[in-house]
Amino acid sequence: MVDDRAEVRARLGREPRGAYEVVVRDADGLPVVLRNAPLLDDGTPMPTRYWLIGPRENTLVGRLESTGAIDEVEAELGLAVIAEAHARYAAERDSALPADHEGPTPSGGVGGTRAGVKCLHAHYAWYLAGGDDPVGHWVADRLAIAPRRTSRRDRRDRSRIQFGEVARPGLGRDSPRRAHRGDPSRPRGRRHRRARPEAIERTLAALQGFVETGRELGVDGWRVVATSACRDAANRDEFLDAVERLVGTRPRLISGADEGRLAFHGALASLGPEHGERPTIVFDIGGGSTELMYGTRQAPPSIVGSFDVGAVRLRERELHHDPPRPEELTNAIGAATDELDDLVRAHPELLDASSIVGIGGTVRVAAAVELGLAAYRTEAVHGFRFTRDAAEDVFRTLATEALADRIHNPGLPEDRADIIVGGMCVLVAVLRRLHATSIVVSGGGILEALVAGADLS
Repeated sequence: MVDDRAEVRARLGREPRGAYEVVVRDADGLPVVLRNAPLLDDGTPMPTRYWLIGPRENTLVGRLESTGAIDEVEAELGLAVIAEAHARYAAERDSALPADHEGPTPSGGVGGTRAGVKCLHAHYAWYLAGGDDPVGHWVADRLAIAPRRTSRRDRRDRSRIQFGEVARPGLGRDSPRRAHRGDPSRPRGRRHRRARPEAIERTLAALQGFVETGRELGVDGWRVVATSACRDAANRDEFLDAVERLVGTRPRLISGADEGRLAFHGALASLGPEHGERPTIVFDIGGGSTELMYGTRQAPPSIVGSFDVGAVRLRERELHHDPPRPEELTNAIGAATDELDDLVRAHPELLDASSIVGIGGTVRVAAAVELGLAAYRTEAVHGFRFTRDAAEDVFRTLATEALADRIHNPGLPEDRADIIVGGMCVLVAVLRRLHATSIVVSGGGILEALVAGADLS
């Protein structure tokens, strides 16, 4: 029998805050949609009546949102039709209020929105639960018929996987501090320690889930790339062989320069046209490396720097106590600053960039912590303007907490809590060295560039 409470807690990433019931389950009986009470236990209004918690459903809807589907559905259905759905949703939710309730009540329609579409997840959740929601119906149609509308070649091209810090290979302290010096054409030094068996197993298990979902959607081919963590692992061929056996395609091991080029265009492609029209910096903090690119969206970036500092690498190289000691934090920030110094001296025009865009897990999770999200969602931080003062405040909070306390920060996934401080050291180094007052967070990156058909030749 499914332990609903434990499963809901695991899928939300936190303890539920009010009364709820599971109204939609998957084929295995696991919860997919919750119907929340309109009020929390303390009487606080709860505008979101239906909550999508199925991992597969969340992933598919999130991918749909990343293609600009919100603008598309608003244009197709029209705001008047959507407003009627909001009214129906609000009426159903308000009818569940206690008859004697005299305090504040929930406002807005689907997901608390007053007009238009804020989040496809909320609409799809209500639709799955039987709600008369044309937006949710539109989402269901798109998810169901997209594979049948594409040719075999198109389906194959839509299936991309990126392997990078997810493998967390456990690069050791024997890694050279100044192996790369910001020049992607220079040797990255020798390969270092072996990827841990448990890390490989965890990654292959996640990949198995992708493969199964792909089969359900009619995918018959994959385009797979591997980045920093695989480049530096001594046993990378063992891992790549295992991936090839599972997927049927051998991952393409891309260079730091290619990683930066793809990340640059993927980050800008998912933002508005105002980003990247003038010289822009895009930086990507990964697990084993950080890429920093400069250019415009009309051409390949004119500057690409790739450094051997990242969230995992700095944690293992510099941050040895829990919480890290002040001198460890100083050394970690200094390691990142050293690399940036070299690049800025060679290319002083970096200091005149019109805007700076940040991507990667560290930047997005830090923004989620700043926003106090109940659970991390990429779409919630995409386009967020993250000020330097706010980033420094998040850094101080996370860096001074022990891991046991850090994991309770809203917006911080538990599986990132152990490496986030290393990533934050890189983030504050970038902000300080580039004299940035703020950055824009993008939900795009390498995967989005691959989906758009970026050339890897």
